[in-house]
Amino acid sequence: MGMRQGTDDAEAGWRPHGEAVLCVTGDPVLLDECARVAAVAGVALRTAPTLGEAMKGVDDDVPLLLGADVRDVPPRNRPDMILVGRGNDSGLLWHRAAELGVEHVAELPEAAGWLVEFLGRRLSQGRDGLVVSLVGGCGGAGASTTAVLLAMAANARGESVLLVDGDRLGGGLELCLSNEHTSGLAWPDLAAASGRIHPPQLEAALPRVLGVPYVSWPASAGYAKPVAPEAIAGVLEAGRSAFELVVIDLGRSREGIDDFGWASDRFLLVVPGRIRAAVAATQLLHEIPPVPTGLVVRGRLGEGVDAERLAGAVGCPLAAHLPELRAANAATEEGRLPELSRRRDVRRAAGLILEGLVGSPGRSSPRAGAPMPRHARLPQAAR
Repeated sequence: MGMRQGTDDAEAGWRPHGEAVLCVTGDPVLLDECARVAAVAGVALRTAPTLGEAMKGVDDDVPLLLGADVRDVPPRNRPDMILVGRGNDSGLLWHRAAELGVEHVAELPEAAGWLVEFLGRRLSQGRDGLVVSLVGGCGGAGASTTAVLLAMAANARGESVLLVDGDRLGGGLELCLSNEHTSGLAWPDLAAASGRIHPPQLEAALPRVLGVPYVSWPASAGYAKPVAPEAIAGVLEAGRSAFELVVIDLGRSREGIDDFGWASDRFLLVVPGRIRAAVAATQLLHEIPPVPTGLVVRGRLGEGVDAERLAGAVGCPLAAHLPELRAANAATEEGRLPELSRRRDVRRAAGLILEGLVGSPGRSSPRAGAPMPRHARLPQAAR
């Protein structure tokens, strides 16, 4: 393939320069799988026989594909280390991931598509914003409210943020944002988008509320036609390049999870402070992509319920406890929901969430009881 340099090259031969990826494994089959991924991603694959040799003179931001067969422990925590292994070695992969605390895991060849996209995004020259999806752990949990308040709070802190309606059947997120018509593109306008979307053009063409741009389905009685996954991916990729933070109100449908969830770097699971809600949220964890996930507990806690213990029962670290918002329903109906973000208690809770998003731990693995890494598996439609 011409993309891989042998391990017996001169030392400078395998050191990455430009767009390159390190790969350390003694498994020739796994090495071939990694070489195919690198070829499709358009990056050079540099190999080394041991971790010690691989780490010589290499920057921390160079992606590292570490084979599950490698017993050495990395000398430091690398943000772009992906544990790779064969699909029939799933047990070994999970064991090593728990040992190392690795966030990203890819079983090959099943996760080849995800790994290509991951490497392409990490090695792109543009700004790489964080994509966070919010989903209700049960019906009526208030994920949409939380998504809006989080986006508004991030904007108030000086972060550039994009708010995305990821629930086609939700009636249009714009309805709760403003009671006045705002000009700009919505999902039906973006449905025919193909190829790469120029990020500054997208940013300039979107409607705004309190300075926050958003993409929504129209709040109308007409049929909300589905948008092709390719168009959604193009919009999210442009959003990732144009903004520091992309907040998605995901909804609970399989369509939303498949179309939007797989582009997400983090998930926030929103639940009311009740035991039954925690049980429902635990079930939902099996449906969403296993990226690092935090729990947001909303409103008044049930008798004998503690937010930290509730998060422990669900299997997610607690991101924040949002206060009771008695005015939320009325504000949503009247298109005044963004105004609630000015409340001091809301800003405080949103600040805790925002501060925990970068480098947040993965949700707990029900099998290992250790942080769950990012396990790359493909959505059904891509298999």
